[in-house]
Amino acid sequence: MSTTQGGRAGDREDARFFGQPLALAHIFGVEMWERFSFYGMQGILLIYMYFSVTDGGLGMDRGVATGIVGAYGGMVYLFTIVGAWLADRVLGSERVLYFSAWVIMAGHVALAVLPNVMGLAVGLILVAIGSGGLKANATAVVGTLYAPEDIRRDAGFSLFYLGINLGAFLGPLITGFLQDSVGFHWGFGAAAIGMAAGLVQYSFGRRQLPSESRAVANPLPPSRYGLAIGAAAAGIALIVVLILTGVIRADNLSGIVIAITALAAVAYFVVIIGSREIGRDARSRVVSFIPLFVVNVGFWSLYQQQFTVLTIYSDERLDRSIGGWEMPISWINSIAPVFVIILSGTFAAIWTKLGRRAPSAPAKFGIGTAIMGLAFLLFLPWANGAPNSTPVLAIVLILFVFTLGELFISPPGLSVTTKLAPQKFHTQMVSLYFLSVALGTAIAGWLAQFYDPTDEVPYFSVLGVIAIVIGAAMLMCVKPVLALMKGVR
Repeated sequence: MSTTQGGRAGDREDARFFGQPLALAHIFGVEMWERFSFYGMQGILLIYMYFSVTDGGLGMDRGVATGIVGAYGGMVYLFTIVGAWLADRVLGSERVLYFSAWVIMAGHVALAVLPNVMGLAVGLILVAIGSGGLKANATAVVGTLYAPEDIRRDAGFSLFYLGINLGAFLGPLITGFLQDSVGFHWGFGAAAIGMAAGLVQYSFGRRQLPSESRAVANPLPPSRYGLAIGAAAAGIALIVVLILTGVIRADNLSGIVIAITALAAVAYFVVIIGSREIGRDARSRVVSFIPLFVVNVGFWSLYQQQFTVLTIYSDERLDRSIGGWEMPISWINSIAPVFVIILSGTFAAIWTKLGRRAPSAPAKFGIGTAIMGLAFLLFLPWANGAPNSTPVLAIVLILFVFTLGELFISPPGLSVTTKLAPQKFHTQMVSLYFLSVALGTAIAGWLAQFYDPTDEVPYFSVLGVIAIVIGAAMLMCVKPVLALMKGVR
């Protein structure tokens, strides 16, 4: 029996998509095109802000620009809260995913056609809102394809991650080429077209997804709709007032996003753990997620510097000349996805082969974060060199190590989150995972202000050592964390 509309998630006979349920192909496709648009745009976003007006940019201060990139990235994951709440209380995950894709496309269109700072602001807000809604719910929909005991789950998430990285590989290549050849807005336009392609593909396949993907786990009573709408309007009004009064500014945006994200995460943990709708074991599993959350923040605060520090490094320090031709800056962002494409199938096969003998989720988190710290230490042999002195092969090696860390922590992280989630808070637990990414991403933008291309040793060495220590501490705590996970690995 195949997994179709109204069908039962996790049917073992359905293995038509590389051994996985056929419905995974539809989510794979829309996520691939969404990541094409997302990473394609993000690959040229920072240089668009700090390049001079004569070079087609906005001429912003570089420190302010990196803070905005970090804050924007944090807001993407912060908005997973809204997307998760709408899914669990009003629309269901699949519908939120679909509508969010339209919002994302509108944001890329705004970046492509609206001028200057207005286009930047409108575009980034729409992309952040839409991406937040799509990310948590795409992951949640993938989770509905498998029964809890289905050993294909981790491998399925690895295949899903392959789709993400196919898009992440192609996006910066195309937008970077267009930006370098004809201008930034052409690059942003390509991102909009990519998202439109994803919407067309998904529109044909969405009805084949299991009915569980459209279920509303904890419906909001109609009597409370007015309160919810009023709270949303009040929140928007407060943000507008804070911007108009100068409390929220471009130069402090990353710090504000860090503070809001941290408070939101604490509030979410308190609400879920304190809920009377979950039992003792479910509550223990949520508590076990706290150390995983903290370690994940540390990992992403380094990993997401691909779009801040590494972009500046590629602009100033990297020798991008190949036979007299200079490679576009954003093409560096396509290196890591190549390694993910090559290695994700290998990792999926390894986890499937090992089964219960594979490292547990806490162990994978610890190993991945320690590897990420090692990647930062690998910058040291080329630190403080002359402009355009670092060979491309050095960055290829460093990003290979980045990818090894990512594959230990990211697909397993998405998978373990769906396994630890209480039924009543399924999508909202996924949003908690993305809140850890939000916090790490915002911190990555904030940290970038301390990067000094003329004195790089302190920056790379301190952050690298801290990540290794965090990873080692997680490995030391594997047994107590597993005890809290109550049978989940």
